Amino acid sequence: MAPGARRSTPADNLDDDDYPAYSMGRAAELIGTSPAFLRALGEAGLITPPRSGGGHRRYSRRQLRMAARARELVDQGTPVEAACRIIVLEDDLAEALRINDELRRDDPEDAGPGDDAGPVSGHDAGPPDGSGS
Repeated sequence: MAPGARRSTPADNLDDDDYPAYSMGRAAELIGTSPAFLRALGEAGLITPPRSGGGHRRYSRRQLRMAARARELVDQGTPVEAACRIIVLEDDLAEALRINDELRRDDPEDAGPGDDAGPVSGHDAGPPDGSGS
């Protein structure tokens, strides 16, 4: 260990969204679903929780957010497999937008006219008369 470096402690995992801290029962309880639903999400390939030394599934906060989103979609009538695909596509889109924003910040000369003005849509543009209200 380098001089002045701090040792990692178990408490450091509390802020890690990917740390598998939750048992299947606790995970299901937290998001208001059943362990069977979590297993179905695993079978559909949305989340693959790591296993504890005893072979039990352990879920991270990131996985719980994905499972909660799947639960919302399923509650609205979307089949589990379709809900999982929607979530993967939403996640891919969010990552692509994040990368795009990062690239624009890193290379301001490459931005075209109006690129720095931000999004303009019906909600963002304000009323057509320009009154701002």
